This record gives sequence, structure tokens and C-alpha cells, in this order.
Amino acid sequence: MAEEELPAVLILDIGGTHGVLEDIAALLKKHFHLITMKEFLGNKEEMRKKIQSVFVFECRPTIDRDLLESLPNLKVIGNSGVGVDHLDLKMISSFGVKVTNTPHAVADPTADIGMALMLASARRLVEGNVLHFLG
Repeated sequence: MAEEELPAVLILDIGGTHGVLEDIAALLKKHFHLITMKEFLGNKEEMRKKIQSVFVFECRPTIDRDLLESLPNLKVIGNSGVGVDHLDLKMISSFGVKVTNTPHAVADPTADIGMALMLASARRLVEGNVLHFLG
């Protein structure tokens, strides 16, 4: 399928400080035509009708009324994180746009870290490690 036939997804950027990680962007490119915010703002009239989704990575791009009004064919906002408290769900739904997220994506790793921290604390592993190297 040609890139132009793929559904267009707006992202902040690829790589850099706040952009989508390059591995994730590579996965997205298999199924979507990625449009960065810079490309969108540089050619808003042409791009606005193509974009059907926004991929939010680390709370970016910011989803506000101005952005939603500028994307007449927007159908879904895909949030890469667990929570959606940074999104105004009521406002977004008033535009007929759905919101998705990944609620269980980090449940197991979070539990693993929690258990590791409790065990490390109970067994005083940090203090033992420091004493081992100072000793």
C-alpha cells in the first residue's frame, strides 16, 4: 500500500527531546502516514483534511480546541500512556472524536519495580552495596 493511501496520523515529531521514539515511529509507519506537527503547521490547508488520527506520546502534542477545530476528519486520538487525565475528554468527545490509551501496558513492570523496591528496602540492599564498595 502506498504511503499516501495509508491513514494520516499527526505526531509532534520523530526522535529528539519530545518526539515519538524512533522504534515506535517505525512501527507506526507500517500502518500510517506520519505527519509531524512542523509539517502540519507548514502546510495546514493541505494536511488538515488528510489527518484522521493524532498519536499522543508523553502528553504531546497538546490537544486543545484550536487543534480539534483545524482537523475536520479527525476520528481518534491514540494516547500512548496509561492515563488520560491530560486530555479534556468531554471537549474531545464533543467533536465526535474517540480516545484510546494503553491501560495495562505497564502494569506488570510497575508491579515488578514495586516489589523490587520493597525487597531492596527490607533487605537494606542499597546500604549493603555502598558498604561493599567502601569497605
